[in-house]
Amino acid sequence: MSKITCSAEFVFPGHPDKLSDAIADALVQEASRREKRALVGVEVAVHRNSVFITGRIGCNGADEIVIADIVRDVYRSAGYGGDWGPAPDYLSIHTDLCLGPLEDGEAEFRSLADDQSICTGYATAVAETNHLPVEHWLANRLGRRLAMLRTDVPDLGLGPDGKVIVIVEIEDDRYRLEGFSCSLQQKSTSDDLALHRAVRVTLEEELKRLSEVCPRLAPDVPRELSVNGAGTFEVGGPEGDNGLSGKKLVVDAYGPRVPIGGGALSGKDFFKVDRAGALHARRIAKAVVVTGVASEALVRIGWFPGDRSARLLSIEAEGGRSIDTGPWQDLFDLTLEASGEHWTNAADLVDVARYGHFTEADRPWEKVWISPAAVTVVPLCYRDRQTANVYSAERASI
Repeated sequence: MSKITCSAEFVFPGHPDKLSDAIADALVQEASRREKRALVGVEVAVHRNSVFITGRIGCNGADEIVIADIVRDVYRSAGYGGDWGPAPDYLSIHTDLCLGPLEDGEAEFRSLADDQSICTGYATAVAETNHLPVEHWLANRLGRRLAMLRTDVPDLGLGPDGKVIVIVEIEDDRYRLEGFSCSLQQKSTSDDLALHRAVRVTLEEELKRLSEVCPRLAPDVPRELSVNGAGTFEVGGPEGDNGLSGKKLVVDAYGPRVPIGGGALSGKDFFKVDRAGALHARRIAKAVVVTGVASEALVRIGWFPGDRSARLLSIEAEGGRSIDTGPWQDLFDLTLEASGEHWTNAADLVDVARYGHFTEADRPWEKVWISPAAVTVVPLCYRDRQTANVYSAERASI
């Protein structure tokens, strides 16, 4: 009998760091819409009514992108405006960007790594959580449901900002929510008792639903339930704190149980090694657990400047057991060409920036296929276990 306690958090779209991520990815999306091989590396900071954007956008018509309109749209869709500031129409937007077309021959060189990186990918064999750590999945699902209270129950007077933290007890592959805390932006004149009731009812409903999705999860609301434990939380978002893109890397990845590598994903196009590497590594990890080779997998891949393809450095299974990387290197196309060509413009990046790269099974990079032909390169001792688990498609590359 083994028991461990794990924790994870989720932040709302109106959180200043997530505002920054969404703005950065909205710019990636706009540039990629204009030119598929656009080069984008930007960082965003927000504070009060100021927005600061730095970096490079290289694509056809880069200097025609109306950056202010994109920034204001992100603020509005996150819930700012009206009763909640800063008002999108009155933002002070400052940029220091290199804007212009790609240089001669630069489009062809997008298939070569322009930086170094070490990236990690992780997966568990628990399909019900989309192969994510249960605490990370649970924080995401509960946080997203609570964020909906702002529009579902307007009388609560909730704002766009908020945070959730969960503590999950795991014992013999059974999961129980041991502790829960949320901080939800709310007007000081609103009914905080009504908010407590709404949170409890929402948790009861959502835990019941999630326990039906994942029967290993107990549906019980924890005894330790905190709502705005530090008191009234009215001044939030950029008016309460500064924000920066790339500050929520653990939330963006797998939660604190899993070591992360590389750098920020938001603000970088799919030819950039940090973003491409994180997605490639995740796909290998999912393949390892889907085929039954391990019950969990931590994959590390690396890039040297000038590399066309990622280097598969290690695969670590449960208990620290090492898995031979050789057979798995050949199952996937780990090139920047593959990630850039197949995943550019394949998903709403503002949504991805807000809710995660790995939290939805229908994200294009989350669909892992292994062809019957490719299975022959996997060690013989695993082949019987794979037979019922192999996804049929052409090649495992994309």
